[in-house]
Amino acid sequence: MTHVAAWKKDLVKELVKDMTENPIVAIVDLHGIPGQQIQSMRAGLRGHAILKMTKNNLLLLSLEEASKKKPGLEGLKAAVHGQCAMVATDINPFRLFRQLEATKAPAAAKPGEAAPHDIVVPKGPTPFGPGPIIGELQKIGIPAAIESGKIVVRKDATLVKMGDPIPGPVAAMLPKLGILPMIVGMDLRSAFENGTIYGRDVLDIPEGYYSTMFATAAFNARALGVAIAFPTKETIVPLIAKAFKESMALSISAAIPTRENIEMLLAKADSQMLALAAATGSTDERIVVRLKSARSAKPATAAPSKPAAKKEEIEEKDEKVSEEEAAAGLSALFG
Repeated sequence: MTHVAAWKKDLVKELVKDMTENPIVAIVDLHGIPGQQIQSMRAGLRGHAILKMTKNNLLLLSLEEASKKKPGLEGLKAAVHGQCAMVATDINPFRLFRQLEATKAPAAAKPGEAAPHDIVVPKGPTPFGPGPIIGELQKIGIPAAIESGKIVVRKDATLVKMGDPIPGPVAAMLPKLGILPMIVGMDLRSAFENGTIYGRDVLDIPEGYYSTMFATAAFNARALGVAIAFPTKETIVPLIAKAFKESMALSISAAIPTRENIEMLLAKADSQMLALAAATGSTDERIVVRLKSARSAKPATAAPSKPAAKKEEIEEKDEKVSEEEAAAGLSALFG
């Protein structure tokens, strides 16, 4: 029988206790994070979360044991690989993800690390004065020259393409140029809550995404309810307003006088009367004055005139307009 060190048993018991007593358990990636920065992050989580690092086999064993009391927790085992740690907390997975993302900071690249994006040295002055460093810059592919007593980069220089390993001399020079291409911080790989495993792809959403989505859905549902005249607590007010607006339009179109539309009906009748008077050449002094006033109120610039129509067409059109306008005016005036 293989002997297991007492400290390992105690550590597993401690991890199992943390996993079962806290509602949220997560596995985070610590790759490339300096020890000092990890301690700073641990301090930032203190009071709301427990961060513990151990060997992966002990972490896997702890998850297996804890899942006996909290089924589904074993789903986190797939996230245990490389350099990782366990976080036990009462912070919901989405908020925990955002909080861990906020701990990330730019960092210098190490030789051999894959470039997270194209590493470009921009055109412009450098912090260096004339000296041997100009040769070092040129050696790694930076078009450097001396201008006005300073070393300058003549044009943008792409030193490493995204995904390519960063050469040692480039990694050493970048911090001197103020370029920190790496982003260092805890990456939340997976989180467990109430029997559900949330992956990074689910947790990595913009803040307010779901609240905006629900608000949009509610707005669209209300609009649909109004469109199909489906009465609910949310739609009854706009439905009544819509019904009033449509009944008002119908009563005006049919010239049915009511207390609400009488002023609009009179205004419509007056407008049609003026149109009829203009078409028939009314000689009533009051109407003539109003027609002249209406014409003077029109914009001074007239639209380009159309080619003159034949006399017969003008007479036919005048006769047709007169009949229609007369009928509309009489209908509006006498119901």
